[in-house]
Amino acid sequence: MTLQQLKYVTAIADCGSMNEAAKTLFVSQPSLSGAVKELEEEAGIEIFKRTNKGVLPTPEGEEFLGYARQLLNQYDLMEDRFIRRTIVKKKFSVSMQHYSFAVKAFVELVKQYGMDEYEFAVYETKTGEVISNVRNFRSEIGVLYENEFNNQALSKILKENNLEFHPLFTCGTYAYLWKGHPLAQKEEISMEELSEFPCLAFDQGDNPSFFLAEEVLSTYDYKRVIRANDRATMLNLMVGLNGYTLCSGIICEELNGSDYCAVPLAQQEKMEIGYIKRSGMMLSPLAKRYVEELRRYEDYVLTE
Repeated sequence: MTLQQLKYVTAIADCGSMNEAAKTLFVSQPSLSGAVKELEEEAGIEIFKRTNKGVLPTPEGEEFLGYARQLLNQYDLMEDRFIRRTIVKKKFSVSMQHYSFAVKAFVELVKQYGMDEYEFAVYETKTGEVISNVRNFRSEIGVLYENEFNNQALSKILKENNLEFHPLFTCGTYAYLWKGHPLAQKEEISMEELSEFPCLAFDQGDNPSFFLAEEVLSTYDYKRVIRANDRATMLNLMVGLNGYTLCSGIICEELNGSDYCAVPLAQQEKMEIGYIKRSGMMLSPLAKRYVEELRRYEDYVLTE
């Protein structure tokens, strides 16, 4: 196994085509195909599946490419530091379900470390992409939740992707509403009272499984459902249509504004907020500090 072979397979994955990758790498397609075949034989896996739409990584190939990208990134860092003698910024990336408190924790991390020496990235995205990003080393950790309903299915998915879940704190279930909503002033809300209003849910794209939903009670028979793919749109729908969503109850007014509130749901279900990481891998100092920032919200949950 050589660095050149690893560069070849990552280029193919990025291009989605053997022919386009060969052009990018300035090598002949037969030479590129031969190098990939040798690597697959040595690794004992099929990295790519050839289809009429191009070249796609297999599940084992996805995992292999994740390690390959990490190794190539480390090689580039060493080359920049010791050969080119350039100063390279350290990188930290996190993926998360749509949690404003997780974004706020990221903001605090960036403030503490600054951006002169570090390059940061944050992805507030679908559950499947949170898992994929951590599996493929795009992010070091991902923030999501488990509960009694999705625990077995999610644990199976994480194990298959060589990931592990670490709990941070337990939350109840709340209805998240615009303060002008007819039910916003109630001390507690039932699902029956919410039935006449549209339920807002984050779209999960190609992975619409109930087990990957970001909201609890994903199998409830809602009369009206609107799916959105970002938090800003969700907030606008709350105001424009008196919509609601189900959440952990942790409100971050600094990011979402003070026009919204969380009211306890009568049908309480517990959510275990936590983070996922690669199995057997130690967290970097930045990741540990980010986890510490997340843990601060445990006190918030207990006092609300």
